[in-house]
Amino acid sequence: MEEGAVISKVVKVDSEEAWESSISQANNQGFPVFVHFTASWCVPSIAMNPCFEELATKYQHMMFLLVDVDELKGVASKMEVKAMPTFVLIKDGKVMDRIVGANPEEINKRIDAFLQTHHQPNCD
Repeated sequence: MEEGAVISKVVKVDSEEAWESSISQANNQGFPVFVHFTASWCVPSIAMNPCFEELATKYQHMMFLLVDVDELKGVASKMEVKAMPTFVLIKDGKVMDRIVGANPEEINKRIDAFLQTHHQPNCD
């Protein structure tokens, strides 16, 4: 791997099977999952991508998933996503929080608050 190459920590979910597999893997590892429901035609959603990548780098003990609602209508419907972008925080298969709209400050606040109340074990 080249020096300075950036590996995305965000996993783009491309099928319902991949969605189920990612959620079950996170459940097994006890990781919270933060999902960005997006659409290629939604400018605010696209604008949130760099912020979402930053969050994935900052919060190592979480799984970050990107779901295109047009590609995975079933998942979007099951998760009750009605507007883009929608961010959903899932722990142990349950929705813990939902943020609708492109609001990086609010997203940071909500993740911090969640992690403080659901203390994550340190791996050091």
